Amino acid sequence: MPTVQKRAQAILNALGSPEAELSVLLVDDPRIAELNEAYLQHTGPTNVISFPMQEGDHGDINPGLLGDIVISMDTCAREAEMGGISAEARFYELLIHGVLHLFGYDHIHSEEEEREMEAKSRELLALVEAED
Repeated sequence: MPTVQKRAQAILNALGSPEAELSVLLVDDPRIAELNEAYLQHTGPTNVISFPMQEGDHGDINPGLLGDIVISMDTCAREAEMGGISAEARFYELLIHGVLHLFGYDHIHSEEEEREMEAKSRELLALVEAED
């Protein structure tokens, strides 16, 4: 079975950034709730948060560093169970979602952007599943 690192590299390759770097942090619901409140001013846990490093005043300091992805494994497990899929499958959906946010994809501000992000997510998920 391919590792998370190998699958993340396949995602970066497919997005045309094979040399890009990112970090993935796996946490529980209390920790992601703290981050959600501190950085996004949202209350409670969420499934994934992306922290892009290429935005803002100093985004050009290290152009190869995409940013950080934080995934709540508690929420991941709950969503997997509710969706009738494995926790591993849900984890990769969340990883892809987080990576796409680091690449500037957005699903909040317009329905068109949401459709584009969803289509790209499906494409990348098929790629990741093919790694098995």
